[in-house]
Amino acid sequence: MLRKPQLYLTKVFIQIFLRNKQYIFFSLLLPVVILGIVGLNDGERDPVDIGLVDYSNSNISKEFIDKLSNNVLFNINQSDEESLRNKLIKGELTLILVLPNDMGDTSKTTNIKLLADKSQINFIEAIKPIINQTLIGVEREISKKIPMFSLEIEDIKSRTQTYLDFLLPGIMAFMLMNLSIAGSGFNVVEFRRRGILKRLFVTPIKPIDFVSAIVIARMVIVLGQLSIIFGFAFFFLDVNIVGSISHLFFIIMLSILMFLTLGFSIGSMAKTQESVGVIASIFIYPQIVMSGVFFPIETLPEFIQPFSEILPLSIVADAMRSISSDGLSLLAVYKNIIGISIWIVIGTFVSTKLFVWKEVAG
Repeated sequence: MLRKPQLYLTKVFIQIFLRNKQYIFFSLLLPVVILGIVGLNDGERDPVDIGLVDYSNSNISKEFIDKLSNNVLFNINQSDEESLRNKLIKGELTLILVLPNDMGDTSKTTNIKLLADKSQINFIEAIKPIINQTLIGVEREISKKIPMFSLEIEDIKSRTQTYLDFLLPGIMAFMLMNLSIAGSGFNVVEFRRRGILKRLFVTPIKPIDFVSAIVIARMVIVLGQLSIIFGFAFFFLDVNIVGSISHLFFIIMLSILMFLTLGFSIGSMAKTQESVGVIASIFIYPQIVMSGVFFPIETLPEFIQPFSEILPLSIVADAMRSISSDGLSLLAVYKNIIGISIWIVIGTFVSTKLFVWKEVAG
């Protein structure tokens, strides 16, 4: 439960941010412009290109194929499995249905295999009921008591993911860093320069109230901005989010805390207004190039890659990309969570050791 001073300061910090209309505009405009430009070439996917392999060649399989072919939503491409897999990997097909040899056997349930790239899982989940309904229609005509068919999905890792799918987690990670550091490091130095910290120092407000209020206010602001960017990408640019939204949200919250503590460290090291920009630039700009935000770390020289992988922005971007694009769980990205936690400890230690209330001359 927050104490009254914390609630009051949190409200004040949010109001200060909301008064800066120019900063709000540009902090939202730049990511939207980047995502919009990249997403302009995204076209429609209708009709859905489906590869179909018929090992059964029975009357039942033929009837199923006829029903699918008559559906205007699907474009059926029937061939051998190997050639269709190659087309799927190249992105020429959305999925492949494999009808097994025993599809004509009405005495048992037949497993129909669905081959797809996991990055398309949200789209596949939307058309899966149509396929199931087609199977049910065939089953009703045969009139058997036990289920004849079930749909079994096998992940075929293709390269049909767009650059936008790769870019979005990196852009969100960059926004987390930029907005959090701007809301902690720069604000601390500005408050110190104006004498606000000096006045707070002689009040009953404790340092923990001041720090926690900035953290809470920044979390609210950053989450609001990220929600707008995420909503724009999801609803207007058709970005694929494979993993759990709750897992992604957990990484975002942890990352905000990490970048805020690092921002406090910058604000603590930068005793004057003149030096905060220099220190922040040294911290931020190398990470933009080396952290895999706009292109994979693997494209960097090999001797740089180990260093790049431990940078705060790299850890966050990799975790968010692993969840949103690859569908991994929090357990699978535990190394990233450990890395974020280590940076939180480092940021907290540096900021508490170097923090001063009064401006230092020079």
